[in-house]
Amino acid sequence: MNRRRFNGLLGACALGAPLASLSSSARAENGVDADTIVLGQSCPLTGPAAELGTEMRLGAQLYFNEVNQKGGVFGRFIKLATLDDGYEPDRAAANTKKLIDEEKVFALFGYVGTPTSNAALPLFTRAQVPFFGAFTGAESLRNPFNRNIFNIRASYFDETEKIVEQLTNLGIKNIAVLYQNDAYGQAGLAGVNRAIAKRQMKLVAQGTVERNTVAVDAAVKTLVPAQPDVIIMISAYKSIAAFVKAAKKAGYVGLFHNVSFVGSRALAGELGKEGHGVAISQVVPFPYATSIPVVREYRTALKAGSSADISFTSLEGFIAAKVFVEGLRRAGRDLTRDKLIAAFETMRMVDFGGFNINFTPTDHNGSNFVELTIVGRDNNFIH
Repeated sequence: MNRRRFNGLLGACALGAPLASLSSSARAENGVDADTIVLGQSCPLTGPAAELGTEMRLGAQLYFNEVNQKGGVFGRFIKLATLDDGYEPDRAAANTKKLIDEEKVFALFGYVGTPTSNAALPLFTRAQVPFFGAFTGAESLRNPFNRNIFNIRASYFDETEKIVEQLTNLGIKNIAVLYQNDAYGQAGLAGVNRAIAKRQMKLVAQGTVERNTVAVDAAVKTLVPAQPDVIIMISAYKSIAAFVKAAKKAGYVGLFHNVSFVGSRALAGELGKEGHGVAISQVVPFPYATSIPVVREYRTALKAGSSADISFTSLEGFIAAKVFVEGLRRAGRDLTRDKLIAAFETMRMVDFGGFNINFTPTDHNGSNFVELTIVGRDNNFIH
């Protein structure tokens, strides 16, 4: 493919742009021709969760760009067509239908969120389209087993177990939960309840916040008077920041803990000086640890290809893209969806530079890696 056509294809796959300008030559599989592989993504690019989608896409695009600059995979350039869903399920479902039925993408990649991924689930399952590397730890994408779904991140059950284990090892037993009132929040709440029940404990209180809002007053009035030692929070960064500030203003002096979906860098930015001491579980390696090979690779790509800050979320997008490309290489030149799925299933404890992935024909959950971090005094992260 010449450079002029390559640049034209990049333009065709800009955010939300139609893909009609892509090659109309006969394809062996939807989304695949002699020199192109088209992937589809629905994620928030606007609204209160926009930074999550923007960073996830950025990290993936950094890796795909590197691969494309080296000639692609078997001569095919990877194009990521991204549509904005605003972190709303109805929009994600409409985007998914468009990507599958109209744009004829080869696979779906890097969706962001539980309610949005759940909205897409029946559509990609019916169409038998691979759904790879979603930014969610929900059990709905893990059980029951779905041949089309591949997860590279640990589950919310893994994260909440690690959080509760750490807290109880420190002697902390009075635990409350703030959760987003949707499938994501309920998945995290179920994980916390599962972890504390294992230790013969019960929550002292629970409160909710609606998705894409910062209406936290009712939750503050419910949770702060219960005087928990820690509040485990399961929502996105804007609502969490609003809650932490309001809870502190109401006199709460206990601990705050989040699961990874919150968006660590975005949360620290929203909290400012109020962020010191807030804890967050992570499902990818520490992006500031240059001793980790995949982190060095990511940071080099970020420095060369973007002015954005380092983040856990864009690192996750980068790793997801790296694993996906390895699947394409293993699938071979005669690429089909079935061959891609079979290729992923050959990845037994593959080291992607300090982050291991293990897929089998009966288990598509690639990692259970979880570690805990804390926001430092200068909005940096400590692990």
